[in-house]
Amino acid sequence: MQRKCVSLFFLVLFSLVAGATPNFVLKDVAGKSHNVNEYIGKGKWTVVTLWAHDCPICKQEIYQMVFFHDEHRKKDATVLGVSIDGDNRAAAKRFIDDQGLNFPNLLIDPDQVGRFGAGELIGTPTYFIYTPTGKLTGKNIGPLTQKEVEAFIKSGGKKGLK
Repeated sequence: MQRKCVSLFFLVLFSLVAGATPNFVLKDVAGKSHNVNEYIGKGKWTVVTLWAHDCPICKQEIYQMVFFHDEHRKKDATVLGVSIDGDNRAAAKRFIDDQGLNFPNLLIDPDQVGRFGAGELIGTPTYFIYTPTGKLTGKNIGPLTQKEVEAFIKSGGKKGLK
């Protein structure tokens, strides 16, 4: 009986931790620190888009998130960009400027991506979608369109991303 209780305790603890809003600090391209929980779980869906300045797919597709953010930021959803360029602020800033990114962007080292609660980084672009309460509910490796994200959110996170 004691073994079952301990196992159940760890299962509940894991569920709470796995469902928790990420809580760690990253820097923006100006060097200012921000906790990612400033952006996730604030009553709106949050799409975290992981990108790299030298990712050709990111360059071709990130405009979809610019349009999505523009259309939803005042209503029901927002976008947070996270560059895996680590300390290469200059390259990340050029990408942000060149692509006209209209949402906040932070920098992370690729080996730290697991802190978002979704495992190791496989490639860019990668998307994590969090509910308005901050629970990770979707992950996609590869490009996503505005319409795909909207359909996912409309389904309450129950419809697959692709």
